[in-house]
Amino acid sequence: MAGPPVFAGEQKPAVRPSPTITLEFAQVSIGFEEKQLLEGVSFRLHHGETKAIFGVAGSGKSTILKMALGLLKPDSGKIFVLGEEITGLEEDELFELRRRVGIVFQESALFDSLTVRENVAFRLLEEGQLSDAEIEERVREALSFVELEHTVDMYPSELSGGMRRRVAIARTIITHPEVLLYDSPTGGLDPVTSNTIIELLVKQRDVYQTSSLLVTHRLQDAFTMGTHYFDRAANQMRPLPAGARVGVPMSFAILRDGCIIFDGNLKSLRETGDAYIREYIS
Repeated sequence: MAGPPVFAGEQKPAVRPSPTITLEFAQVSIGFEEKQLLEGVSFRLHHGETKAIFGVAGSGKSTILKMALGLLKPDSGKIFVLGEEITGLEEDELFELRRRVGIVFQESALFDSLTVRENVAFRLLEEGQLSDAEIEERVREALSFVELEHTVDMYPSELSGGMRRRVAIARTIITHPEVLLYDSPTGGLDPVTSNTIIELLVKQRDVYQTSSLLVTHRLQDAFTMGTHYFDRAANQMRPLPAGARVGVPMSFAILRDGCIIFDGNLKSLRETGDAYIREYIS
């Protein structure tokens, strides 16, 4: 099993995540129309780690993702992606780097006029480096991962909201990105469908151990990820046994008034003495 739970007192697995920093914000600030949105934000996403960033609506969570892709430039500070500083790069210099990063948008952003197959294969077709047979194999593999292989010839309008979100995840992982960015992946979904999406994120985390940054206002989503693991033998998400922790690194950060006021693991988050954070997570 990839990413099994680790019990307190046991030795850590022999294979450990690389110490490489996948994504780093160093004293990043940005404002719009004389309003400061982020001020001196600093955090690191390590190789193989999943980090969930919480914050109320309008706190700048999605802005962080846009800056990580180079779609927005900070007013000050530095941003590093896969070891390269992107802060001063021009648009054409960001193309190659973006090929190594995948993002799942909150609204799925599928092309209505394309079939599921064409949507999932879109990036591979644009790159033109694989044969039709190889692309078909990759499409089937990605759709199988999200358990939607049967939808390959359907159109987005024929899918439920949750299914569209799962197709969007398939489209993102088909290129085997080194970094995954999730923009409120369960936003607008009902609790049952939300849990299905979170199970996919846990599966991606534990099976592929891709470095991932998740922004959300739904505390329950990140808490579920922090208290469950994916059992490959049973092909389902399971609660961690008592005394166990997730085998793949996971951390939590909280945005408030443009600043990161917490950055640590689930145990530290639960035990914090900060009054605002305790009220926020209660």
